[in-house]
Amino acid sequence: MGTVGGVLQEESRIAQGPGSPLEIFLTFARIGVSGFGGVNFWMRRVIVQQKGWLTDREYLEGFAMGQLVPGPNVYNLAVMIGYRFGGWRGAMLAVAGLIGPPLVIVLSLGALYQRFGGTPVVQRALGGMAAVAAGLILANGASLAAALPRRARPWILLALAFAGMGLMRWPFVYVMGTLGPLAIALAWKRPEA
Repeated sequence: MGTVGGVLQEESRIAQGPGSPLEIFLTFARIGVSGFGGVNFWMRRVIVQQKGWLTDREYLEGFAMGQLVPGPNVYNLAVMIGYRFGGWRGAMLAVAGLIGPPLVIVLSLGALYQRFGGTPVVQRALGGMAAVAAGLILANGASLAAALPRRARPWILLALAFAGMGLMRWPFVYVMGTLGPLAIALAWKRPEA
C-alpha cells in the first residue's frame, strides 16, 4: 500500500508494523474469527486503533482501492496490508489468516446447522444475529465517514454514491464507473480542495 501514487506515504507512521510474519498471520486470524457481520469493522479496529499499523487515512485509502479492484474488498485490503509489511509472504499470510480459521468454524457450524437448523431456538437466534450484523455495518460506516477530510468534496461524493446506490438502486458498476473517475479528476485538478 505504501506506493500507491505516493499518497499513502504522506502521513507518518503511528507505530511500527508487525514484528514477524507470524504476527501478520495471527493478527488477521484474530480479525477473521472476530468478523461477525463482516470483517471490515474489526480490521479497522485492530489494524488502525489497536496495532497502529496504518493511520485512519491510509486505511480509508486502502479500503477505497480494495473497492475498485475485482474481488472482496477486505481481502484486497488484507493483501495490500500484508504485502506492505511482509512482501508476498505477508500478503499470503494475511489472506490465510483471514480465511483459514473462519473456514474451519463455518464448516463446523454448517455441520451443526444441518443437524439442528430446523429447531425454533436456532431460528430465533439467527433472527437476532441479523440485527447485530446491521448494527456493526452502521457503526463501521460511521467510523469510516469520520475519517473523511473535513472538506465538502468527499462528502458530496459520498452523498452522490448513497443517492445512486441506496436511493435510486443503480448498479454498483454504474455508480463507481461514474463517480470514481470524477473523484480522480477532481483530485487531480485541485488536490487541496
